[in-house]
Amino acid sequence: MSLVVNVEQTSLPIEGSDDRFPIRRIYCVGRNYAAHAREMGHDPDREPPFFFMKPADAYVPTGSSLDFPQATKDLHHEIELVVAINKTGSNVPEDKALDIVYGYGVGLDMTRRDIQGEAKKMGRPWDMGKGFDHSAPMTALKPVSEVGHPNQGAIWLKVNGEVKQEGDLNQHIWNVPETISYLSGLVTLEPGDIIMMGTPAGVGPVQPGDKLEGHVDGVNDLAVSYKK
Repeated sequence: MSLVVNVEQTSLPIEGSDDRFPIRRIYCVGRNYAAHAREMGHDPDREPPFFFMKPADAYVPTGSSLDFPQATKDLHHEIELVVAINKTGSNVPEDKALDIVYGYGVGLDMTRRDIQGEAKKMGRPWDMGKGFDHSAPMTALKPVSEVGHPNQGAIWLKVNGEVKQEGDLNQHIWNVPETISYLSGLVTLEPGDIIMMGTPAGVGPVQPGDKLEGHVDGVNDLAVSYKK
């Protein structure tokens, strides 16, 4: 007896188009802003980048009203630049890395900090602290032809109208070409892969009823809220 399961592939909208960008994998760069690394108790002196992942269906669109996640009392916001890959790349040189980028967006790496913290203490994986349902709100993508390759510009997040996180894309410890090159030496990047580029300092708690607004200069604006 065969089992047939129809599962719709998760995809991102593309600004100004009816086309969509299918999501294959979501890679996240850990501690890629020095100030954030310090606030998390780590030395940011350009240690090699490290990565964790979220499932593709952790994505939810900007504008969503979300249920507060289960099994946490310490949900945190982390605003990030999103990079979308549209060509296969393995061991990509830094000077060729931007050739495999389709476009950019804005995302939130929502984190169940209490679950993540406990996993760290016990030397266990972070998956349930990072890869839970609806943990990756994102905007529509803007193609490179429209937005270029942003390597500087303000990135910020407001909670209920109050600025909580702010920084600049030029403060990445590992910039986009360096990150793509390094990651492609660990895995073969494929069309549909997403890279979330890390968050500036100021991460903090989110409560039921909160409204989150995020921004990256020249890229896009994001907004989600959590139901009471």
